[in-house]
Amino acid sequence: MFHSYLNGLMLGAGLIIAIGAQNAFLLAQGVRREYHFQVAAVCALCDAVLVCAGVFGLAVLLAESPLLLSVARWGGAAFLGWYGVRALRRALRPAGLENGKEERARSLASVMMMTLAVTLLNPHVYLDTVLLIGSLGAQQTEPGAYVLGAVSASITWFFGLAIGAAWLSPWLARPTVWRFIDLGIAIMMLTIAAGLVLKP
Repeated sequence: MFHSYLNGLMLGAGLIIAIGAQNAFLLAQGVRREYHFQVAAVCALCDAVLVCAGVFGLAVLLAESPLLLSVARWGGAAFLGWYGVRALRRALRPAGLENGKEERARSLASVMMMTLAVTLLNPHVYLDTVLLIGSLGAQQTEPGAYVLGAVSASITWFFGLAIGAAWLSPWLARPTVWRFIDLGIAIMMLTIAAGLVLKP
């Protein structure tokens, strides 16, 4: 049982810690201190649901359905491109968090919708969380312990990132620093979107 848990923990951590669209969004929310714990909770919950679905059957369904993967690919590319352009525009006009009225004005509902979009419209989350983690988990002697390990990695990482970003926010909130944060987010989002569009 412990071996399966450790396998899930290690694989989950290796895939989740890689900086991607979801982590970049959570980092930005943590720096702004804008519903960052709620965002972390939604990210962890989505990961838990997707890991369970992958381990207990969805991995096989997605692997055999090119249509579903295609829909996820193009929908994700469109959303990530739009979000990347927004971040690029902010990077060109940095104001710092103290003057970021547009960002602070967002409601909890709108931030939750953005979190779900960043998470669920990114095809990589299905390839990593559902297909890779799921297919390996289905082969474990204790699939339940494996799922628990992967979910533990998600919870630890997302809440750690939210707390760390919020703690560093006084320094990270400076206009010059925020310009580089937004620029990095824009490059990341647009690179992922381009990779999805150009993928054969």
